[in-house]
Amino acid sequence: MTIPTSTSLSVRALLKAGLDRLGGATSAAAVDGLTASARALFTAGTARRDAVSLLLVPTDAEVDGMTADTRFFFASLEGLSATEAVRAVLPFPSLEVDPYRGLAPHFEVASARAGALCALLRGDARVVVASAAALLPRMSPPAVMRDASAVLLPGAETSPTLLGDRLLRAGFVRQDPVDLHGEFCVRGGVVDFFPAGEDHPVRLEFIGDAVESIRRYDAATQRSIGAIDQTAVTPVRERLDDDPSSLPNLASVFDYLPASGGRLLTSEPTEVDAQLVTAAERLAIAFDDATARGESPPPLDRIAIGADEVRRQIAGAVRLSALDLDTPEAGGAAHVPCQPAVEFRGRVADWMDDVRRARVSDELVLFVATTSGTAQRTVELLAEGGLPSVVAGGAEPPARAAAVVAVGQLSRGFRLSEAGLQVYAEADVFDEPRRTHERRRPVAQAFLTDFRDLKVGDHVVHVDHGIGVFVGLRQLEVGDDAQEFMELRYAEDAKLFVPVEHLDLIQKYSGGNRPALDRLGGTSWERAKTRVKKAMRDMAEELLKLYAARRTIPGHAFGEDSHWQSEFEDAFEYELTGDQRTAVNDIKRDMEAPVPMDRLLCGDVGYGKTEVALRAAFKAVMEGKQVALLAPTTVLAFQHARTLKERFAAFPVTIDLLSRFRSRAEQKALLEEVGKGKVDITVGTHRLLSKDVVFRDLGLVVVDEEQRFGVAHKERLKQLRQRVDVLTLTATPIPRTLNMSLVGIRDMSVIETPPKDRLAIQTSVVRFDRAVIAQAIRHELARGGQVYVVHNRIESIESIADLVTRLVPNARVAVAHGQLAEDALERCMVGFVEQRFDVLVTTTIVENGLDIPNANTLIINQADHFGLAQLYQLRGRIGRSDRRAYAYFLVPHADALSSIARKRLAAIREFSDLGSGFRVAALDLEIRGAGNLLGGEQSGHIEAIGFEMYVKLLEETVSGLKGEEIADETRAAVNLKVDLRIDEQYVPDMTQRLTVYRRVAGAHTDVDLDQVLSELRDRYGALPASILNLAEYGRIRIRADAMGVESIDRDHDAVVVKFRSEATVDAARVLDVVSARPDVTLIPPGLLKVDLRAATGDGGGRASESWWTSRATTGKVTPGFSRRAVNRRAAENPRAPTGVFARLGGLLAELSAPTDLG
Repeated sequence: MTIPTSTSLSVRALLKAGLDRLGGATSAAAVDGLTASARALFTAGTARRDAVSLLLVPTDAEVDGMTADTRFFFASLEGLSATEAVRAVLPFPSLEVDPYRGLAPHFEVASARAGALCALLRGDARVVVASAAALLPRMSPPAVMRDASAVLLPGAETSPTLLGDRLLRAGFVRQDPVDLHGEFCVRGGVVDFFPAGEDHPVRLEFIGDAVESIRRYDAATQRSIGAIDQTAVTPVRERLDDDPSSLPNLASVFDYLPASGGRLLTSEPTEVDAQLVTAAERLAIAFDDATARGESPPPLDRIAIGADEVRRQIAGAVRLSALDLDTPEAGGAAHVPCQPAVEFRGRVADWMDDVRRARVSDELVLFVATTSGTAQRTVELLAEGGLPSVVAGGAEPPARAAAVVAVGQLSRGFRLSEAGLQVYAEADVFDEPRRTHERRRPVAQAFLTDFRDLKVGDHVVHVDHGIGVFVGLRQLEVGDDAQEFMELRYAEDAKLFVPVEHLDLIQKYSGGNRPALDRLGGTSWERAKTRVKKAMRDMAEELLKLYAARRTIPGHAFGEDSHWQSEFEDAFEYELTGDQRTAVNDIKRDMEAPVPMDRLLCGDVGYGKTEVALRAAFKAVMEGKQVALLAPTTVLAFQHARTLKERFAAFPVTIDLLSRFRSRAEQKALLEEVGKGKVDITVGTHRLLSKDVVFRDLGLVVVDEEQRFGVAHKERLKQLRQRVDVLTLTATPIPRTLNMSLVGIRDMSVIETPPKDRLAIQTSVVRFDRAVIAQAIRHELARGGQVYVVHNRIESIESIADLVTRLVPNARVAVAHGQLAEDALERCMVGFVEQRFDVLVTTTIVENGLDIPNANTLIINQADHFGLAQLYQLRGRIGRSDRRAYAYFLVPHADALSSIARKRLAAIREFSDLGSGFRVAALDLEIRGAGNLLGGEQSGHIEAIGFEMYVKLLEETVSGLKGEEIADETRAAVNLKVDLRIDEQYVPDMTQRLTVYRRVAGAHTDVDLDQVLSELRDRYGALPASILNLAEYGRIRIRADAMGVESIDRDHDAVVVKFRSEATVDAARVLDVVSARPDVTLIPPGLLKVDLRAATGDGGGRASESWWTSRATTGKVTPGFSRRAVNRRAAENPRAPTGVFARLGGLLAELSAPTDLG
C-alpha cells in the first residue's frame, strides 16, 4: 500500500483510504468483527447525505461514547468543525425514570431527546445514536412539536406575549432572571430565554409586534455580549401536554424519521433486543405497581409502544456486531477482521515498537489526542524514536510520515487489517483514560445579587442602626407626595422607614445563626462594632507582621516558563476559567520571586485547584527541584497520586506514593530514591513530615487542607515555609470579598467557578420507596457508575446495606462510618475510589474531600433530618464529570412528620428546585469558610454584625494598618420631595426593584451610574421617566458628595444646600454664583438657598405653575374639587429645563467649576 504523502496526508484521506479497502463490506446487510469504535467509523463512513442514520445501541451507557466517537469520524470524513459535528450527530438516550412514579426526567436528557426530534423534523440531523429503551416512550406528534418550534430573525412579526406562550408550550419555565437552561421571562418589550445546549441565553427586544434585535447575554451579569442573526425556539421536552388523554394521536420516534424511513443500524442486535424486552417488562411492572398502590395510572399503550412494534420498525436494520451468529454469510453478511488496540498504559517504548510494525506493514497509522498539547508532545515522542509524524492540518509533513496525529475525542483505538488502518486513542497509549468534563462556566458578579433572595421576615443590617427585620416596601404620603420606603422592624417592635433612594445604607444579613434585633436609639450596635474592630485589629496586625517578616527571607527564584511548560499546559483539555488563570499567574509570579512563596488557594472540590497546583509542580520539576504533596488522609493522597500520574503520563516525570498500604521495605526503598533525587514528585500524608524523610533538593510543598493536620505537623510546615515555596489548598469556599479585604497581608487566590452548571444534578424529594431506590441504583450501575447511599445512623446502617443488597443483588456494596478502625475505613474508601465497590453506604463522613467522578447518584435517607447547608455539601459529592447526576432526598410519609419536620421539608423542597435555598446554603458555607480562615473567634464577630459589614470594617482596618488613607464614606443626605418610585410595569419584581434602588444609591461616580443605566436599558428596554428621575437624583447626590455637601433639603419651592466644614468648594466661586443668580441666596454660616419660583438669571421661566393653570392646561378640567386638591402642589416634571434637577444640577456644576482668575 502507498501511504498518502504531502498535502494529501490528512485524516480524511487516511480514513477514506481505509474504508475503500473494505470494499463490499460497507454495503452489506450485516457486518461482524467490528469493535465499538470501529462501528462508529462504519456508521460515519456509510452515512448518506440524503438520509438520516439511526444507530441503535443496547444501553444508555453506550450512547454518549458512541456519539462522541461517531462525531469524530463524521467530522473528519465530512470536513466539519467540532460544532457542526455536534449538530449533525445527536444522542437520543432513554428518559431514565419510571413514568409512574412522578419523577421528572433529567433536564439534559429531556432536552437532548426533544432537540434530536426537532433536528429530525428540520432535516439537520445526519446520525442519531439511540439506546434500545429510548425507542419505547410515546411523545407529542411531529405537528405539535413543529408548532412549538420557531426560527426568529430581526424583523420577524410576533409579539412578546405570543413568543412567551410559544416558549411555555415548548416546555420552558417562567423565571426572572433567566440564568439556567430551559427558563424564560417576558418583561414588557423584552423576552429572555435560555435554549438547551447553548452556552449563553438569548435576549430579544421588540418594537410593537416586531423583533427589533436579537443578542446573546451573560447569564451571570445579565449584560448583552453580542448581536446574532437568528435564534431558534426548540422544545426542551417531547411531551408538550402533561395530560396523556388530551393527546389523541401520540407518536413514536419512528414517526419523526423521513418518509423514506432513513437508514437503520443496530450495534450488537442481540443485546439491543434483550434490553428492549427488559425495558418493556419494567414498564409493565411499574404500571402494575401503580395500580396496586390505588392510583389510576394512564394505560401502558399511552406511555410507550410495545417491544414487538419496535422490532417491526427495525427489522431491516444493518446489523453491526463483534460476533454475529444469527445471520448467515450468504444472507448479505460480511466479516471484517478488527482487533482492539493494545492498551499500553504508559509503556511508550512498546507503543512505538507497534507503530514501527505498522509502518513496516504499510499500514496507515492514526493517533487521536484529546488536546493540541498532547498531540504536539506525541509528535515529539515519535520523533525521538525515529518515527516522523505530523499533526493533521499542521505544517508540511515529512516525505514518509509514520503516523498522523489528530485532535479529537475517541474512546478506544482499533486495527482493521484488511483496510490497512491502525487507529490509536490517547487512552490506549498513556497511563489512564482521561475523564471528561463539560466545560466549566465562570460565574461573574451577578446583576441581581444584592437582594435577589430577600424575603419578608429576613434579617437586614442598617449601617447606622444595626440588625432589623425586613417588613416590605411601603408607599407613604410625605407632604403632598407619595414616596416609597423600605420598612424595617427592630427590637420592641420599633419601626424604621428607609427612603428607597438611601438603600445603600442597607445590607442583607448573612452570618449563620438567627441574630438578636438591635434597639433603635440604643447603644448595642455601636458596642458590637467597637468590639469587632478591636479583635479584628489584633488579628490583622499579627497577619501583617508575619507577611512582612516573610518578605525578608531569601528563597529560590524560579525562571520563566520553559517550552515543556507550555506543552504541559496545552495538554489540559479544557479552557481555564478566569479564576484558574489568575491563580496560575499569581503562583508563577510568587515562584519567580526571590522570596519563598506562601500562598493559599481556595475553592471547593472540583473547582480546578488541582490543575493549578499541578502546573506549579511541573514548573518546579522542570528546574530539577523535587515536589512534595501532602494530604490529610491516605484516601486523598491516593486520589492525588492517581491524578498526577494521569496528567503527567506523557512527560518524563517520576511520581510515587508514600502510603501506609505499602510495606516497610517498600517505604524504605522509596525514601532512599527520594533522598537520591530519583523521585520528582512524592505524594503522602503527614508521614512526609517525619524526620527520616529527606529530599535531595526540595523546591515546592503543596499542602491540601492544612487545617486538618495536627499542631506538630503545622509547626513542621511553618519551618518549611522559611526555606521552600509552599502552596496550600483548601476545599472550603472563601468569599471573594474577604480575599480582597486581605490584600497585602495574606497571599490568597480564590476559585469561585462552580464545577458544573447547577442543572447538571437532577434533585428529587421523594417518599421512602424501595422501588425508587432500586431503580436509581440499577440505572447508575447500568451506565458503569457508582452510588452513594447516605444513612446517618450507625446502629442501623448495616440493615440499609442489606436492603440495598436485596434490592440490587448484583451490586457490590461497602459500608463506611466513623466508628470503623482507621485502616478498615481507608481500605473501604480506596476500594470505592478504585471501583471495586458499586455502592457505598455511608454516614456524613463523605461530606468533605472525596472527588470521585464515576459516582453520580446520591441517595440520602431521612433527608428531613439534615440542614440545607449539609444537604448542599453532600450533594456536591456528585456531578463532577460529564455524566448526568441524580440526587434523591428520601423523606417519610407526611403523616409521620412533626410540625418542625414539615417546615424543614418545605425548605428542602425549595432546595430541590435550586432556588434561594441553594444560594443561601452556599453562602452559609462560604461564611463558615471565612471563619475557618480567620479563626474561631472571628466567626462569632461575623455573626454579631453580619458578613457584609464585617468585610467593610476589615477593609478599613487593613487599610489603616498599612498606612493608607481611609476615605470618608459619609454621603450627602438629599431630599428633594420628588417621586422616585420605579414604575412597577417596568420592573415588576419587588426584589429586583430593591436591587435597582440600591445600585443607584450606591453609585459613587457618573461612570457607576451610567453602568447601572446601561444594564437596565439592556435588560428591561427603553428607560421610562421613573428611572430617569432616579438617575438624575443619583447624579445630584454624586456631585454633592464630590463638593462636600452635607445635606440638600427641599421645603415646597425652596431648596437649602448645607456644606460640611471641610467642604472643597471655593468661597470666591460661591460669591460669584450668588451674585450672578437671583434665585440663589447665601445664608451664613455656609447655607445656600435656592428659590425654585424665582428666575435663574439665564432667561429661564418660573419653576412651577399654579394649581389653576396646571389644571386648565392639562385638559383635566372637571367639576368639583377639594381644599386638599387646591393646596396640593401641581404635578411637576423634575427633569424639565426649569425643574428641580436642572436648577440644582446647574447650581452644583457652577459651584464646582474653577474660578476665573482673568
